Amino acid sequence: MSAQGSPSASGPPPPHQEHPSKGTNPLRRTSDRIESWLLIFFMFALVLGMPTAALGAGLTAYESSMRAVQTQSAQRHEVTARLTSEVKGSVEDAKRQAPVRWTDDNGKVRTGTTMVEPEKPKGAPVQVWVDRDGTLTEPPMSTLNAKATGWLVGGMVAAGVTAGFFAARTGVRRLLDRRRYAQWEAEWVLVEPLWSARFRR
Repeated sequence: MSAQGSPSASGPPPPHQEHPSKGTNPLRRTSDRIESWLLIFFMFALVLGMPTAALGAGLTAYESSMRAVQTQSAQRHEVTARLTSEVKGSVEDAKRQAPVRWTDDNGKVRTGTTMVEPEKPKGAPVQVWVDRDGTLTEPPMSTLNAKATGWLVGGMVAAGVTAGFFAARTGVRRLLDRRRYAQWEAEWVLVEPLWSARFRR
């Protein structure tokens, strides 16, 4: 048995390897722990709050739009009017204003202007929407419009919550960084003279 392998061999004992406990870091500062906990909190708020806020806002907007659909559908109806002049242009052109005439439910002749496709002869029938007073108006909002409004509002709220999450995270990080820089500067004021004295020797 060699001397090196014997229990009584001379020499310093091998260094003892101390393993820090899992999850600990001696270089980790209090501000780092605060930032980590706040990040976890913000992530939970984003994961749980964003779908809830987006769904709630989308449903509210959809229900409000559906009430508008029902109200407008009850107050507006479609009638057949006749063009009082020829609408010139080609099929490729956009719609343009044209005068029309129709008779309301009371037998009164009414006139107005509405958007009509080009190449329509005088006297051609045109479907128009009128309100209870017999005035030309826009078509009522459809169910598809209500659904689109709900999705749009929900998407905007989701984007706003996500943007708020990133803004809050950036703000916290900048605030903590300012504190870290101030601490580093204060510590350097104490350490720098000692380092400078070592190099002047």
